[in-house]
Amino acid sequence: MTLDRRGLLTAAAVACLPAGPMARAQTARDTTIRLGALTDMSGPYRDVEGPTGTACVRQAVAEFTAANPGAVVEVVVADHQNKPDVASSIVREWFDRGGVDAICQVGNTAVALAANTVAKEKDKVHLNSGALSSVLTGAQCSPNLVHGPLDTWAMSHATATAVVGDGGESWFFLAADYAYGHALRDDAARFVQAAGGRVLGSVAHPFPGTTDFASFLLQAQASRAKVVALANSGSDLINCLKQAKEFGVTRRGTRLVGLGAFITDVAAVGLPVAQGLLLTESFYWDLTERTRAFHTRLKPQLAAGVIPNTLHAGAYALVRHYLTTARGMGFAEAKRSGQATVAAMKARPTDDDAFGAGRIREDGQMIVPVHLFQSKAPEESRGAGDLFRLVSTIPAAEAFRPLSEGGCPMIRT
Repeated sequence: MTLDRRGLLTAAAVACLPAGPMARAQTARDTTIRLGALTDMSGPYRDVEGPTGTACVRQAVAEFTAANPGAVVEVVVADHQNKPDVASSIVREWFDRGGVDAICQVGNTAVALAANTVAKEKDKVHLNSGALSSVLTGAQCSPNLVHGPLDTWAMSHATATAVVGDGGESWFFLAADYAYGHALRDDAARFVQAAGGRVLGSVAHPFPGTTDFASFLLQAQASRAKVVALANSGSDLINCLKQAKEFGVTRRGTRLVGLGAFITDVAAVGLPVAQGLLLTESFYWDLTERTRAFHTRLKPQLAAGVIPNTLHAGAYALVRHYLTTARGMGFAEAKRSGQATVAAMKARPTDDDAFGAGRIREDGQMIVPVHLFQSKAPEESRGAGDLFRLVSTIPAAEAFRPLSEGGCPMIRT
């Protein structure tokens, strides 16, 4: 298999290299970290994860190598096409013959689960910022996996609890028909019912490939639910938002909730369509001085008009923490065992400009505060990128599923 090696390679002279070509080759292998950015470059999750997430990976590498002139880090990139078998083949090729030490991004839960199996088998590191299903740190947790900074539990919990508490007691779900959509729907339904609300119905749309959501939206309208919750992401969510506007779903006071929505989706449809939409993110570029500083550094690497979301910033944060941890261990030691490296990542706190201080929990989940946002009305926006109003912040300690409830086999209860 030919891999796309549009890599970032930053090198500096290393003193006291052993003499001879074989010794130099061995030293290069021992002191070079190779990252494999596996993402959607051509499908429904291209904008919500894809190239912008890879730009964030490269930004983390560039900052790390600038601060550590002796470090050599390479990034290789591949498109998983949202196919688990393709993802498995790429990851296996990377680990067996490409010298890759860690994979990152890895959006789409089905793809992530396939890649997770290979990473554990090969004892490599899996830095997952792209897939959101809480099963990754639950029943399918792995000692080789770090996941974050959001999952379906956190997103559903923040949004559903707030909306039911504000009078949205009856819900109808429209979900993508695969693991991620099911997890979003099921997690949110539990929170709706726990808060005293009711689920009036749900419908699942095929993934990928659905472009016409008319019949699904008509079912949602017919239910007369006060809340229509979209449990999908990427181009599916964007099409839902546009068609919901066309059909007047919110005209009679029905609320539209984007359980898997991000700022990239709001930017894609515009505030006239997205205004009032409630959604959950752990990152917003204009939230704090540190997030603004991160965005300023990143912006030159982005396509014109692109605004990074939580998944993009998460790729930066996880790669940054991995490289910092590998430096502390020594690259040669970090390359020997993915499990040992992930254990070391859990042992040290996280801290970056995108999310601030946090930690990696025992089940592999990155723990940071989670924010509930509402899309502004067009007249409220001060300009491009000013899209959100902060509704509430859930502290890190409360934002994620309790460790004892996840079912992760690594956790002894």
